[in-house]
Amino acid sequence: MSEALLQVRSLSKIFSNLLVLDGISFDLRAGEVVGVVGRRGAGKTTLLNILGGVFPPNSGHILVNGRKVHFERVHQARRVGVELVNQFPPMVDQLSVLENIFLGRELCVPPRIGMPQWRRMHQRASELLTAFSVPLDLLSQPTGSLTDEQRHMVALARSLCHPAKLLILDDFLPNLSFQRQTLVLEHIKKLAQGGTAVIICSDNLKHLFSVTDRILVLYEGRLSADRLTQESTARDIVELIVGMRDRDLVTPVIWALESYHSAQRKTEELFRQQERLHRNLEQSDSLNRQLVEKLSEQVRALGKLNLALQSTQRRLMTEREEERKALARELHDQSIQDLLSINYRLEEAGDDDIPNEHRQELIAIREGIRQVVGDLRQLCRDLRPPTIDNHGLPSAIRSLTQEWSERTGIMVHLEVEEEFGRLPEAIELSVFRIVQEGINNIAKHARATRARVTLKRSLGDSLLVRIEDDGKVVTDLPNLADLSASKHYGLLGISERAALMGGAMKFEAPQDGGFILTVEIPSPYPMG
Repeated sequence: MSEALLQVRSLSKIFSNLLVLDGISFDLRAGEVVGVVGRRGAGKTTLLNILGGVFPPNSGHILVNGRKVHFERVHQARRVGVELVNQFPPMVDQLSVLENIFLGRELCVPPRIGMPQWRRMHQRASELLTAFSVPLDLLSQPTGSLTDEQRHMVALARSLCHPAKLLILDDFLPNLSFQRQTLVLEHIKKLAQGGTAVIICSDNLKHLFSVTDRILVLYEGRLSADRLTQESTARDIVELIVGMRDRDLVTPVIWALESYHSAQRKTEELFRQQERLHRNLEQSDSLNRQLVEKLSEQVRALGKLNLALQSTQRRLMTEREEERKALARELHDQSIQDLLSINYRLEEAGDDDIPNEHRQELIAIREGIRQVVGDLRQLCRDLRPPTIDNHGLPSAIRSLTQEWSERTGIMVHLEVEEEFGRLPEAIELSVFRIVQEGINNIAKHARATRARVTLKRSLGDSLLVRIEDDGKVVTDLPNLADLSASKHYGLLGISERAALMGGAMKFEAPQDGGFILTVEIPSPYPMG
């Protein structure tokens, strides 16, 4: 085994009499990628900040290439080849991106004291930004005008513009789009192949299992586990993250959603009556005109009532989504983690101490807990897809359809236009729920083998959602009023969401079988 690049020995840190890190020790070899995980407050960021030179430890020491080092400033860590990209990368907003990338480490001839070589620096920065699909025109822009994702990419470029022995990424990936997350993960693999060691802190175990050699688990400031990735499972790591705890379970109630479809239908019917009366009574006497005016007042009053109902419906829908989000978080942070903790304790007890007559029963209990945890995780994803908050609507729909296809066995062809940008949260969630309900209807009723989901802008600059399947022949198109009476809420819910966003829904039933659902929603950000 090669000599360790980094050796951490009995590292401890105290803030305001609070012991944040307690005797952390581990080694890291050149070219090795190590993940760091733990619950909030476990000490992950504190550990990485100490390694990156943000502040010194209270006790313990660090060795780089066998030599003891003491960091009190970031530049001291950089001198020995340690680069840190933290959660909130500091920058000088008034300077350009190029100036920030090389700030304090400009390429000069002669080195340090000579004239800055801006052409060389521009070329090097351009190579780094191009590798991560970042527009090169950002180099001349002031850093203060950048988005959060762009600032993090600039910070990464700054850490890579000079050769490093160790790159530390503290909760870096969640700030990036799905595409750039993939590019960064691939770049981490290339760095490791070239001999650069990487420490990456992330809550996304899928990311860590794709690039790391080992995973360090922190629990309440201590290093509770140092596991080889290839010998571990995500469940193992989650159980170590959770540790042991015992809390009362809280079961919140999800609010029910009231439908305004009946009021909408009555309003439209009254408007049609008004139009007929206006045509037929243009030459009528004053009494008839008074009747028309009275009917008009009723229509206007009902229209106001309908607007009020729509406003209430939007508020209820927003509150329901917030309740879904809260429930998903509580299920994940409490129920799931409690079950994992219980299962971990059962497994820790071992089978050798259990009588034979109870061993199979214990195994069945463990398997039952694992099954419940899996079901709860699926419920959390259904309640509030985490992808939509971090990466937007297209990524969330990709994740949804992939999981649905694996679960149902129905092949899905997905066509998602990438140039959406971020839409208002209410619209993104409504479109996601429309797709979710649409494909669930296919699984329940269509007897289909294939489905197609399309999300794009129409020629009129609206958002177009189209869901198709190759299922059974549909002879009679559904009637929304009949659906409401028969409590068939899937298509009815889609219709309500479309109406609340000012959109429209239509059905098609091809003669050779299958069903096509199309929803068109006005875009809040027209392109033209």
